[in-house]
Amino acid sequence: MSKHPRRALPWLLTVVPLVLAGQAAQAEEGNIFTNIFKYGGTTVPPSQAAPLDEPYCPTVDVPEGGAALRNPPNASGTALRSQTTLGRLARECTRLQDGGIRVKVGIEGHVLLGPAGAPGRFEAPLAVSLKAAGKVIATRSRRVAVAVPSGAAQGLFSVIEDDLIVPAASAGNYDIEVRLGGSAPHHAPGRRKPAVPLATSEAPVAAPATEE
Repeated sequence: MSKHPRRALPWLLTVVPLVLAGQAAQAEEGNIFTNIFKYGGTTVPPSQAAPLDEPYCPTVDVPEGGAALRNPPNASGTALRSQTTLGRLARECTRLQDGGIRVKVGIEGHVLLGPAGAPGRFEAPLAVSLKAAGKVIATRSRRVAVAVPSGAAQGLFSVIEDDLIVPAASAGNYDIEVRLGGSAPHHAPGRRKPAVPLATSEAPVAAPATEE
């Protein structure tokens, strides 16, 4: 009878440290096993900021008369040298920490030669605007460069306008507008700037031939 307690003593000494270690682990967000299960590691990761809400991101509008330009503006039949037309449009909206929205707009289009046209380098005016409550809150204008190679009937272009900012006060109700406008497209002197590939796209925009 006296031998049994002596044999049990080492086992009891082993259990006590394990219990104490378990209590210490529970004081730090569960234990090692729980941390691996919940966080994929033995330690608790630092807290992270909650993800921002999905921003309002309206489809891109093209106003009447803004989808195509003729060169010359009133030309028809054999007098038409070229026509510039918008194609696919895309947008991407990102919520900012201050509640505003950063908008990125992708634009594709082409220049089609008319009966009186000839291959070469062309430019066409392009404008991207953000509007809220009938007022322009951000705008970007450029002359889009596009080349029609020798032996081809048309040339394609793609553009990305980034960092268009919508203030927080207008983040829930604004419009995105893209249009061709200004003077008629013309041959562009000098070296053509490379086009930027379009990252994302949506359904093609109907672009009937119109005159300005």
